[in-house]
Amino acid sequence: MKITGEVTTGLGKAAYFLSQEFYSREFKKNLGFVPFPGTLNVIVNEEYLDVINEIKVNCKNLIKPDEGFGAVKYIEAILNDKIKGAIVFPAKTTHEENYLEFISQNKLRDELNLNDGDIVSLEF
Repeated sequence: MKITGEVTTGLGKAAYFLSQEFYSREFKKNLGFVPFPGTLNVIVNEEYLDVINEIKVNCKNLIKPDEGFGAVKYIEAILNDKIKGAIVFPAKTTHEENYLEFISQNKLRDELNLNDGDIVSLEF
């Protein structure tokens, strides 16, 4: 499935969580890369929410947390037809359900010169 959405600024919390060794280790083991400490936040249209929620509920890819942290589900995805990464679904989040968080090994805003309001595609 391929969807589009709008890049937006997140809350800045992902950097701390993605810097935790157990998350980094598990993403490296399961996805083949250590994620950049931060996510690319994408707001998607409500028309995609049913499909996204179904994926989230049925997703078997799970990183179990260390004490005090939340579990994270993830699904491999490709950003703009070229950047391999994953959409993460943290168990503990303050984002609305129309926010998707994409991780990759690179700082995507710099690599792709992305700004708030830019439209990107996600394929999963």
